Amino acid sequence: MGRLFGALACAMIAWGGAEATPLQRPRAVIELFTSQGCSSCPPADRFVADMADRPDIVALTLAVDYWDYLGWRDTLAHPIHSKRQKAYAYMRGDRQIYTPQMIVNGVGHAIGSDRAAVERVTEQTRGLPGVLSVPVTLRISGDTITVTLPPAVAGPGADSPATVFLYGVASRQPVDITRGENRGQTVIYRNVVRSHAILGEWTGGERTFSVSRRELVSPECERLAVVVQAGTPRRPGIIYGAALIEMPALAIH
Repeated sequence: MGRLFGALACAMIAWGGAEATPLQRPRAVIELFTSQGCSSCPPADRFVADMADRPDIVALTLAVDYWDYLGWRDTLAHPIHSKRQKAYAYMRGDRQIYTPQMIVNGVGHAIGSDRAAVERVTEQTRGLPGVLSVPVTLRISGDTITVTLPPAVAGPGADSPATVFLYGVASRQPVDITRGENRGQTVIYRNVVRSHAILGEWTGGERTFSVSRRELVSPECERLAVVVQAGTPRRPGIIYGAALIEMPALAIH
């Protein structure tokens, strides 16, 4: 009966809308690479939880799978996250891959539980040319997701395009960990990336992307994030712009 009532309640919700306007441009995009099998990660996970609802920060949790052999298979991990972390290390040239690691604005990194270090890196990267200089308008209306980018004064071009990423984000995911280094703990993960899509390239001109939410976003996600980043998935660079918004419930037909 509970499931039936929930389904009926959802069916009664009209196709709502949500929007992130350029006035909500963040001061930082923070990506936490974490693992349920890493005993050092829970403090960093709590740090993301503290930032998850802040309007001036896009904080994302990306669980990696390379610690699964330690005795606990991470239930939120995805190979794409491990590849993204390795691509960041390759671009920096230091090959530093660890958990918990926070990548800030696409170019800086710090131990994810060191709040002072993350703040220092945030301030350092904010001063780099192009970082979060592009206002991203993100709208959801029914099944349609619309991302609009204005012309850029400087930054990407035909010879050096940026990539527009679309992430489905689970707002809150509690996990009971029964094995491995964190056995016996219940960790609440916030802003967990659960689905991935690339909308296309952006070369600096005004551009709009319109895509289907049902086709690209996992049903378990309550939030949507867009990240506009220099380079490619294998060679990521600075983040030009980003937005994170709540998704309204979809109507059931």
